[in-house]
Amino acid sequence: MADWAIITGASRGIGRAAAVRFLQAGWRVMNVSRRPCPEPGVVNVLADLSTPGWEATFTPALSTALGSSPGRVCLVHNAALYGHDDALSLDAEHLRRVLEVNVVAPATLNRLVRGYLTDGSSILYVGSTLSEKAVRGAASYVTSKHALAGLMRSTCQDLVGTRVHTVCVCPGFTDTEMMRENVGDSEAARANTAARMTYGRLIAPEEIADVLLRCAEMPVFNGAVLHANLGQIET
Repeated sequence: MADWAIITGASRGIGRAAAVRFLQAGWRVMNVSRRPCPEPGVVNVLADLSTPGWEATFTPALSTALGSSPGRVCLVHNAALYGHDDALSLDAEHLRRVLEVNVVAPATLNRLVRGYLTDGSSILYVGSTLSEKAVRGAASYVTSKHALAGLMRSTCQDLVGTRVHTVCVCPGFTDTEMMRENVGDSEAARANTAARMTYGRLIAPEEIADVLLRCAEMPVFNGAVLHANLGQIET
């Protein structure tokens, strides 16, 4: 029996780093995203989580890969959309698309994967510092990440007695493609962001991947919202 990590958005950033880390630890890895993960050995299921109906591709791929008797399964909800928007002028279609990827897809995956969650399995949510606070100009993302923490807490209660655990890991400013796309890819922009951390540097995706693997292997974290942000300077 093989242990499986099913990671959404493992084509880049934290998701890709997590795929590498789980592979190194002896897990099989499945990536669910629009683009393939380039790491050797990863099973890629190409699906656009913003478009309803992706389950028709995912479900048979899941059954084929895991079979009828997998080992542990770790479902990592990592894929996310981030947009610059305002709570008082949100476009409804834009908000629906963000929620579809950031909240609806995780809930749907929980349902589809639940039958494979053996003892010792886990469901990990990649939240954000913004799962528990807000900043200007990111209303849809903040709303969805708050909802994701709530979904994790509900998951914890609804898994009582199953020996399956769940955690919401909340990274701070992590040096990923998404961060660069939203704060700028110049040295000055990255330095300005790093200056908002008490350590004066950005988090490496590999650091969050290490946290995710640890959470997968330690049920004592069940139900926790775990901040991994190097300490942000509050202003």
